[in-house]
Amino acid sequence: MPDPTYERIRYDVPVERVARITLARADKRNAQDYRMLHEIDHAFQRATLDDDIRVIVLAADGPHFSSGHDLASTATGADFEPRVMTGGYAQPGQAGPMANEEEFYLGMCWRWRNVPKPTIAQVQGKVIAGGLMLVWPCDLVIASEDATFADPTVALAVNGHEYHTHLWELGARKAKEMLFRGNSLTARECESLGMINHVVAREDLEKFTLDMASEIAQRPAFGLKLAKMSVNQGLEAQGQLNALHTAFALHQAGHANARAVFDGFPVDPSGIEVMRQLSKG
Repeated sequence: MPDPTYERIRYDVPVERVARITLARADKRNAQDYRMLHEIDHAFQRATLDDDIRVIVLAADGPHFSSGHDLASTATGADFEPRVMTGGYAQPGQAGPMANEEEFYLGMCWRWRNVPKPTIAQVQGKVIAGGLMLVWPCDLVIASEDATFADPTVALAVNGHEYHTHLWELGARKAKEMLFRGNSLTARECESLGMINHVVAREDLEKFTLDMASEIAQRPAFGLKLAKMSVNQGLEAQGQLNALHTAFALHQAGHANARAVFDGFPVDPSGIEVMRQLSKG
């Protein structure tokens, strides 16, 4: 693939056989607009097609990994080259918004989850709602001690963020608590639940992550691919993909209901301030 000029991310190879994608909107707490997601998708594809790369790290600039979706963004899927062949971005009613979320949220997250190389999320600070959609598709998660994780989007009168793997990440009861309360879980709590592999001091986060990535990159590429496929197929046998599609449809029902109740606005407006307050800091 040709090397593009990225605006929202950086791409580098910090150690042999390891590619790193870095979210580079620290001034926006790495809020994700469609351009950022499109660039992340391109970078994952770039690393996938490079046979010299065996492991991919997803990191972020600044004090916080990601505050979630950029609520100020007005772009649509029509502004970018399609990645998952959705289309219909400008259709009326809920059809257009659903197409955009299917392309940039559910579709891309599922692609990243199935990248045929090990992926590691290197996480610090706050991870809110849509920020989890970048972390959860990764195979391994390394977090700093100050990392916290929250999905308060039920305050918007929807069922959670669009890549709804909460059940597999947290277990049923803790997933429900996160969604019902919108409270943050600490890195240590998430480690105890199996969502995080390792928790380290902030100053050690980058080195620890790259050391692990470098260690894994010494393994045969095909063996790594087969191991990842085996575990992912086990998750699919448990019904993960079907559950994702069902939850995504229910998410769209939440948007459709909000449009009917709140004069065309896609979420409950009272929840916007909840999201903004959580993203501060």
